[in-house]
Amino acid sequence: MFEELWLIPLGFVAGLLGSIIGLGGGIIIVPVLTFFGYPPALSASNSIFAVFSNAVASSISYAKQRRIEYSIGLKLGLLSIPGTILGAYISSDIAPSLFKILFALILISSSIYIFSKRKIEPKSHNLSKQIMILAVGASFLAGIISALFGVGGGIIFVPLMVIAMGLSMKNAAPTSQFILLFGSVSALITHSILGHPDFYQALLLAAGAFVGGLVGARLSIEIKESALKILISLVMIAVAVKLFIDSLEVPF
Repeated sequence: MFEELWLIPLGFVAGLLGSIIGLGGGIIIVPVLTFFGYPPALSASNSIFAVFSNAVASSISYAKQRRIEYSIGLKLGLLSIPGTILGAYISSDIAPSLFKILFALILISSSIYIFSKRKIEPKSHNLSKQIMILAVGASFLAGIISALFGVGGGIIFVPLMVIAMGLSMKNAAPTSQFILLFGSVSALITHSILGHPDFYQALLLAAGAFVGGLVGARLSIEIKESALKILISLVMIAVAVKLFIDSLEVPF
């Protein structure tokens, strides 16, 4: 039992990073668990508990800072729920090699855009019908990714809100954490019904991620927007590389 206490600091580091950039922390947890031989469904389901815990802690802090766009966050969060249910169901049955490659390409494209764009935020939010149609599809995809890989849907939501909807990085990350409240709790429940998680391990990760979320939300105030863009871009590229490597290990 005590030999698994290392999951607490892992959750803390993941929660710290996830809170600052709005990605939920699963991008740290899942690769580490996979490296130590955890099966995909177990890694993803355990990570989802940490993502939810991190989202709760971060949302509480960001709400006090008034940096959450509730209207956008509520819409995207609810739209992601069907995808999370589907993702949880297929997490133990499908080897998504082609999906990983395509998603990695999306991440790289988004990271290049965010990194190279000097000023992404327009004068007003862009919520046209075309953007909302895009948001429906993106939210469903984010939900699948969240539950299937246990990484949280922030890797879709942050670029969507910044590139398509015109939110600043400072507001996109907090709003992403608010969105993850909806998707992660849906994925958590579905994974639990299917018997995927180890609840003791998940609790340790969630405990660390909660504290990390509180600390990360406070530290994010001191980080400059340009630095945040670079950080998000680097994280996305790192995740893309990991997805490419994984795709080579699993046959189509």
